[in-house]
Amino acid sequence: MAAKAAASFIFMLFLLSTACQARLSSSFYDKSCPNAESAIRTAISAAIARERRMAASLIRLHFHDCFVQGCDASILLDETSSIQSEKTAGPNDKSVRGYEVIDKAKSEVEKICPGVVSCADIIAVAARDASAYVGGPSWAVKLGRRDSTTASRDLANIDLPAFTDSLETLISGFQKKGLTARDMVALSGSHTLGQAQCFTFRDRIYNASNIDAGFASTRKRRCPLTGGQANLAPLDLVTPNSFDNNYFKNLMRNKGLLHSDQVLFNGGSTDSIVTEYSRNPAKFSSDFASAMIKMGNIHPLTGSAGQIRRICSAVN
Repeated sequence: MAAKAAASFIFMLFLLSTACQARLSSSFYDKSCPNAESAIRTAISAAIARERRMAASLIRLHFHDCFVQGCDASILLDETSSIQSEKTAGPNDKSVRGYEVIDKAKSEVEKICPGVVSCADIIAVAARDASAYVGGPSWAVKLGRRDSTTASRDLANIDLPAFTDSLETLISGFQKKGLTARDMVALSGSHTLGQAQCFTFRDRIYNASNIDAGFASTRKRRCPLTGGQANLAPLDLVTPNSFDNNYFKNLMRNKGLLHSDQVLFNGGSTDSIVTEYSRNPAKFSSDFASAMIKMGNIHPLTGSAGQIRRICSAVN
């Protein structure tokens, strides 16, 4: 009995040790690559300085990575004979951007610490730096993710939210990833920086009843009834280049561009959260940072799982 008890105790210690090793940490690269975050920040700042819209794209890239297989950089993998790239999934194709920015950041980090920093961690740091660059919150990014050797176009088509989703579908989808309705609303606030293609909001501006008439009329100038599928319009008409809480003020005026935006304030359970964020930008900023940290913790590969990809678009 004593031997069994001792063996059981040792096994428990092993599990605890493994769990500790697998935990992400903001100090993960302090010894192995202390200048990693600085190198990433330089690359991200240069990209956003060239194109302000890139800030929203990098935040979205992190989101679209984490919702499929977890935060493992699977979204960066190109198509091969054995990999069905997530880049060509419906929610990503000709929509998700910033791959080349992550590639540039990776190449800069490889120069100083070859084979040390994962592409998954670079995506997470890039999202934080993008937020901070345009006036949004910053946060301590927990690091230690490893990169996937697989991708899943099928899961990308299933797990990523759609612009036609109802509030109930959005809440359910986020809950499956361990995120609350409040997390979902806070993360949606990053849409204040984004732009949408005409085909994603055409039905709303021409057919919805819960839309401000003047707002709809303005959007129709860039989105005709036919054609112009890829024409872009900012999700926030007021301050499209700054991270602020105008997105929520717009929703309260029925000026949400996408159906999946306006459902957050349409007589449902998240109306009160939208109202709170519209009145309290500091609370929105704080909750957004917290939600980004939680999202970055979705099923990361750690320890000996996966690999550190030397080139983000391909398996070593």
